[in-house]
Amino acid sequence: MKDRKISSELTLLPVYNRIEIEFVRGAGCYLYDAQGRRYLDGLAGIAVNLLGYRHPRLVETARQAAGEIYHLSNLFEIAQQEQLAEQLSSLSFGTAAFFCNSGAEANEAAIKFARRYGHDRGGEKNRILSFENSFHGRTLGALTATGQPRYQRGFGPLPAGFDYLPFNDFQALEAELKDDVCALFMEVVQGEGGVVPVKPEFFRRVRELCTERDVLLVLDEVQTGIGRTGEYFAYQNYGVEPDLICLAKGLGGGFPIGCLLVRQSLRETLGFSDHASTFGGNPFACKLALTVLETLNKEKLLENVRERGEQLTRGLEELAARYEFVDRPRGIGLMQALPLASDMEAGKIMRSLIKRGLILGVAGGNCLRFVPPLIITAEEIDEMLT
Repeated sequence: MKDRKISSELTLLPVYNRIEIEFVRGAGCYLYDAQGRRYLDGLAGIAVNLLGYRHPRLVETARQAAGEIYHLSNLFEIAQQEQLAEQLSSLSFGTAAFFCNSGAEANEAAIKFARRYGHDRGGEKNRILSFENSFHGRTLGALTATGQPRYQRGFGPLPAGFDYLPFNDFQALEAELKDDVCALFMEVVQGEGGVVPVKPEFFRRVRELCTERDVLLVLDEVQTGIGRTGEYFAYQNYGVEPDLICLAKGLGGGFPIGCLLVRQSLRETLGFSDHASTFGGNPFACKLALTVLETLNKEKLLENVRERGEQLTRGLEELAARYEFVDRPRGIGLMQALPLASDMEAGKIMRSLIKRGLILGVAGGNCLRFVPPLIITAEEIDEMLT
């Protein structure tokens, strides 16, 4: 797999365990390396490239936007930002938006929002709860909200006021959701934790309890949002509405943009100069995000996600029935995991698959992770399974 000598050993921080392969172009759901070999992409830049590669709508928008004003300070009105905020509001439950550049930034904004919400209710309501095996980002606040010690090791002291609960355990939540809690952070499907969906009955009771105890329900939909599970937002599969939603990854179709959506009735919690982002909501990124949303609708990609997700699930279940070292898959739509036996190292399997022309990822609990572009066809799902 080593196609060339990596020349960046001394010029880049060694924070990535890179696979030594260089992709030079992409088309649809396929990537091509410098030697012309083709790879079916089941990872999509880790759930980012919703429309695959060189999608004509996105390419045309990028060309047009690059010829216009592609950055403005948030000191001025930005029409594309307002249009995107309105679109997201209409697709959710009536929200106000703050735009940033990544999922970690969206979660940081949500942490600040939650702390201000608690402050306005007496100052002692400042504790934030999240779940074990969760993942909310690498910046210090988002890292502290992440319920996985391995990501936090060596970066202390971490900010105070965060605690972690077992996922899908309502008794533990009910016991810990006290008057000093301002917010509960939750992934509808734990991604880095092994693609583990929330249980419907747990989700409903969480909403009821948060309402009863005046706690903000914050959903991290960075990976599940914008069609990944067959709905615009994963919470819509459950019929339960949050108070805040954190978005990024697929929203820009491959271009950096993040977003915090806040229930309209809560929009005055933050005011002038309470938060900001230099690049957040720039015209270029917002125009591309609008094109992503338009394409999801015009090409009926939510329907495709549901159909291809069912096809992928059936195929993975057949593998689980056939091989004893494979467990039953889990996930929703085109966010699936295939758990492997403990003596089958998912990372090694992933590298072996890449040699055979299939790009997948790994997730917690020794799983192969499937998050392909939402444009994937039935034939490409069959190729992936084969």
